[in-house]
Amino acid sequence: MTAPGRRSSTFTRLLRHGFTDPSAAERLLDSAELALLRDDPVLLEALGATADPDLALRGLVRLLEAQPGPIAQRELLDTVIAAKPLRDRLLGVLGASAALADHLARHPSDWQALVMYEPRDLHPEVEEFELGLAEATDPVSLRVAYRRCLLSIAARDVCGTTDVAQTAAELADLATATLRAALAIARTAAPEDAALCRLAVIAMGKCGGHELNYVSDVDVIFVGEAVEGADEGKALRSATRLASHMMRICSETTVEGTIWPVDANLRPEGRNGPLVRSLSSHLAYYQRWAKTWEFQALLKARPVAGDIELGEEYVAALEPLVWKAAERENFVPDVQKMRRRVVENIPLTELDRQLKLGPGGLRDVEFAVQLLQLVHGRADTALRSGTTLDALQALAAGGYVGRADAAQLDAAYRFLRSMEHRIQLYRLRRTHLVPESDDDLRRIGRSLGLRTDPVAELNREWKRHATVVRRLHEKLFYRPLLDAVAQLAPGEARLSAEAARERLVALGYGDPAAALRHLEALASGVTRKAAIQRTLLPVLLGWFADSADPDAGLLNFRKVSDALGKTPWYLRLLRDEGAAAENLARVLSAGRLAPDLLMRAPEAVALLGDGDGGGLDPRPRAHLEQEILAAVGRAEGAVQAVTAARGVRRRELFRTAAADIVDSYGTETKPAEADQGALVDRVGAAVSDLNAATLAGTLRAVVREGWGDTLPTRFAVIGMGRFGGHELGYGSDADVLFVHEPREGVAEQEASEAANKVVSEMRRLLQVPSADPPLLIDADLRPEGKSGPLVRTLNSYGAYYRRWSLVWESQALLRAEAVAGDEELGRRFIELIAPLRYPAEGLGDDAVREIRRLKARMETERMPRGADPKLHTKLGPGGLSDVEWTVQLLQLQHGWAEPGLRTTRTREALAAACAAELIPAEEAATLDEAWVLATRVRNAVMLVRGRAGDTFPSDGRELAAVGRYLGYEPGHVGDMLDAYRRTTRRARAVVEELFYGA
Repeated sequence: MTAPGRRSSTFTRLLRHGFTDPSAAERLLDSAELALLRDDPVLLEALGATADPDLALRGLVRLLEAQPGPIAQRELLDTVIAAKPLRDRLLGVLGASAALADHLARHPSDWQALVMYEPRDLHPEVEEFELGLAEATDPVSLRVAYRRCLLSIAARDVCGTTDVAQTAAELADLATATLRAALAIARTAAPEDAALCRLAVIAMGKCGGHELNYVSDVDVIFVGEAVEGADEGKALRSATRLASHMMRICSETTVEGTIWPVDANLRPEGRNGPLVRSLSSHLAYYQRWAKTWEFQALLKARPVAGDIELGEEYVAALEPLVWKAAERENFVPDVQKMRRRVVENIPLTELDRQLKLGPGGLRDVEFAVQLLQLVHGRADTALRSGTTLDALQALAAGGYVGRADAAQLDAAYRFLRSMEHRIQLYRLRRTHLVPESDDDLRRIGRSLGLRTDPVAELNREWKRHATVVRRLHEKLFYRPLLDAVAQLAPGEARLSAEAARERLVALGYGDPAAALRHLEALASGVTRKAAIQRTLLPVLLGWFADSADPDAGLLNFRKVSDALGKTPWYLRLLRDEGAAAENLARVLSAGRLAPDLLMRAPEAVALLGDGDGGGLDPRPRAHLEQEILAAVGRAEGAVQAVTAARGVRRRELFRTAAADIVDSYGTETKPAEADQGALVDRVGAAVSDLNAATLAGTLRAVVREGWGDTLPTRFAVIGMGRFGGHELGYGSDADVLFVHEPREGVAEQEASEAANKVVSEMRRLLQVPSADPPLLIDADLRPEGKSGPLVRTLNSYGAYYRRWSLVWESQALLRAEAVAGDEELGRRFIELIAPLRYPAEGLGDDAVREIRRLKARMETERMPRGADPKLHTKLGPGGLSDVEWTVQLLQLQHGWAEPGLRTTRTREALAAACAAELIPAEEAATLDEAWVLATRVRNAVMLVRGRAGDTFPSDGRELAAVGRYLGYEPGHVGDMLDAYRRTTRRARAVVEELFYGA
């Protein structure tokens, strides 16, 4: 027994040396196996230097217990006491890896693999590892030999004999030797297959790049050829059997566990393609079918096993294609999309702990470096390295990345890879998640030399490096473009004009010379403004490049900056509120309408940065009307009053368009909304409310100018069509009816003259040439159409509708709603028309036939000549007209009995018809989807072209911009058109059944 005093002293020393369970450690030190070392201060000091002293001590006791007898135990103890290098290596491994401690307990003599300390042992290469695996003749012995070699790599790693890059290279070399040994075993098992074929194993990914993890899939591609005189088909089948056997040898679990999975899914066609192809088959695939990411993957291709000569032929044949990948259409967006997809697939519960795939993780570094390599490696062969850190160093040396940025990125990558190595080393499990327990974090932190407060220090350093990576990932591809045009410090690396041009072309800029001029104008000089622009532009350039028209985005940004450059809040807003800068970039590169609106009042940029986006929320109609009426009241005359009202309308149209673009494209902090119907409803309601408030202000201005406070007749504006339905688009006219009623004591002729003058003045003032977008009033839905009077009394409307009204007028009145003027008169008009639009007992057969006849005639006569009917959003099959007429027929037939159908809004009426079981839910959903899509297309066309249109644009860039608004990535406009045709085709089938009774 140990005396209490000594126990207390030992307990204190154990705490001081970093043990977290000193009581258990005392018991282990009192064991018979450690009797000779119980009081040895050297042992405690060596244990205290490990990542986890408790784990190291337990592992040492287990290793001693596993020795075959006292002599072997004494030999081990004597060696540990006498040989500091061995002591540090052995205890270092035991304190960092429970899995390798398990291996040593199963194979107690393998500790002697750590005794050697010769130059070749310090930095072994493939040949040394092959010697270490030479005696393996089956999967079990291969695993034992593999772990023995891994033991020596881990020992050098945890003792700092090798750095993280050397460790990763050694792991890749060990993987190479293991693949060769596994293939040799497979060949021995099937000599007849080996005799028929040449088989080359091409390492990909981290193994190919000489930067492997402790535990990782080893990515490979197989190339096979027939030996001379052999049948090619038989040879490829033989090669496939050899490759499959080799993969099983490495991947399958045995009594000694597994080595690592061999993954061949990077091959052409992935897991659906043949495992082994001939060289010519590989080449044909990459020339015709390969995607951008497949060329990016080939950056790291390296022959490692089998027929090395054939492997080198493979790499040489594909190399020219790899370095032409940046010339492919949508190259940069494809690479960026793949990176985004990786992040999107991370479970939310893991996002904050993902060391590899999360924002600021290892993949951010690798993607940025590979992107730059593919763009500039075409002309600069010095950049063609498969190893991330070597490639980063070459990019810095060539001036493609600033030296300071490269140094920061190098340091961050090394730290993150070191964390990843130590996490995996503990259990030898494939993971990239930072553990959550303090014990695990403490062990990792101590293994990285953080000893004062390992957990807090580790978290702090990890977050710091991740922040650096995220920032540099965002700017790395774009910053050197500014360096090409900005004034740099003497001796600082500078991207050449040609390299800058190449990078802009790869990003999708059609006029790189103009883009460079814009950058020079924005970022050159030593002013504070230029300095802030140099901070903003790298990220903005990336957002512009993510659009269908990067050139327009950059040009518009220059225009806005020129207009607001002297405004103190502008650049500060963009710099300090990340959402404002990203929102602005999206808006400026999404088409013509929003930038045009912004250029007329650049101060509206402030709307983009209001807190978390609240500045883009549509304002209620009452607030809009209040502001417009106040502006009208301050104006000196009607012209100035309407100008002020149109100014408010312009700003609010920009607010609505900007919100629509931001929510449709989404941002890094705010993904695109999935509910497209909600986006359509918001735009329709916002524009309708805005036009109603503008008409109210115009009416107030006209009345005040001509009559002072009171008009001789009560006057109301009735919204019709999309206006009454709260479904206006950006370019829609305002369909209206005008109604008046003479005030008491006013002659009808005087009242009529006043009402007609009001209508005439409203139309004139709203059409006065101006920089503001026009608001066109269309009154053609009035009784007698263009031949009838523009304005009638309420009684006149009543008389007309009683005597002359046709069924189409009843249909048109379904969407009538009072929007401006005398509220009480507007309400009475709506009451007047109720029996017409919701006729008692519904419609008769003759009326239904008449509606169908009118619809068929409209389809035939109004379709523009040369237009593709299947892509016409309004009149085409399954388009807006089809859906609206079908819904309106249901309203006319059943509105008298179903209160839910008594609404002016199409989607609301459709939902009510479904709820009333007048239309099956599936068919209602089909019609709703088609209506929403057609409306979105019309809005997109207006946003992109700056003018209204009912068909998809014919210009390729405009069509791509419509696609981006609708959620399609660059290069997928064909998918967009196919989806539109498919959606409207399904809707037309429903219309044929419900409307035409087919």
